[in-house]
Amino acid sequence: MTTRAIKMGKLDLGGGAPPAVQTMCDTDTRDAEATLAQIARCAEAGADIVRVAVPDSRAALALERIAAESPVPVVADVHFDWRLAARALRAGASGVRVNPGNIGGPAKLMRVVEECARSGACLRVGVNAGSLDPEMARRLGRGPEAMCESALQETRLVEDSGFRNYKVSLKASGVLDTVAAARLFAKASDVPQHLGVTEAGPLVQGIAKSAVALGILLSEGVGDTVRVSLTAPPEAEVEAASEILRALGLRARGVEYVSCPTCGRCRIDLPKLLEDVRARLSDVKAPLRVAVMGCVVNGPGEAREADVGVAGGLRRGRLFMRGSPVADLPYSRLAQALEELARKVIRERGEEGGKA
Repeated sequence: MTTRAIKMGKLDLGGGAPPAVQTMCDTDTRDAEATLAQIARCAEAGADIVRVAVPDSRAALALERIAAESPVPVVADVHFDWRLAARALRAGASGVRVNPGNIGGPAKLMRVVEECARSGACLRVGVNAGSLDPEMARRLGRGPEAMCESALQETRLVEDSGFRNYKVSLKASGVLDTVAAARLFAKASDVPQHLGVTEAGPLVQGIAKSAVALGILLSEGVGDTVRVSLTAPPEAEVEAASEILRALGLRARGVEYVSCPTCGRCRIDLPKLLEDVRARLSDVKAPLRVAVMGCVVNGPGEAREADVGVAGGLRRGRLFMRGSPVADLPYSRLAQALEELARKVIRERGEEGGKA
């Protein structure tokens, strides 16, 4: 489903552009140095947009430096006080996220819209099941229908003002409610959507819930930006979101690893080998498929299908490059040799990460 095209700084969103990966800093925004350092790590991991909390005027003021020095667009996350949103936008934020359920009513939302229009920033109207407008929750409950109606109500206000550079998000902590609400809104509006399962939980649970919800919606053409919300560092959110997009064929960035779960036939320390290879290739941004396989059952076939790969044997491994075997080496030399082959492929393609 193609949505309207909008801008977040220089970043194109909606209108058929690839889904963008967003995360949120867990630093104190008032500490500009720490926040910028984390933004840089997130951008290096693949984040296209980074959001920061703006709980007070000092945080809004710190955005002057943060927004100026950030390598990616910075979004101010504001609740309860529309004036903080205005200050953040005047400080240079590329966008602002507000929740109509707690920003103070339609008149306050319109003040934020006016500031976005003045600064050329992008607005995100965030509707969360847990913080719906009380009257909306009383009338329709907190399910998908209420979330969609709340989002449509807010978009009507924004549209009537003539402002169009905005997106919406409809988030719940449950996968099925999130999916249902996003589907309902997509059928009713061409406004771009930011996807995510809010408060998804710890690492494994959060990734699982997010992968199901985002996977369903993105495969149906719904979603223009995504966040995998985890009780974990934001870099982990970026990695998880990037892998979801890669699995759907919507992003090709960095190394895709093919590795087996191991079994009693494995005669090498495969987890250690994979860890070593991943560390050696952590700087690679070019799309590359690397197979690290533990035995002779599926190993040779998967290694041949990858750009480079290794199939383990008895304390040894056979290396493959572009489908052809190139060497049989002892376990102790496999990681370095696989890295050298990978970088050779990258150099020959003229892409990033092929160090000499």
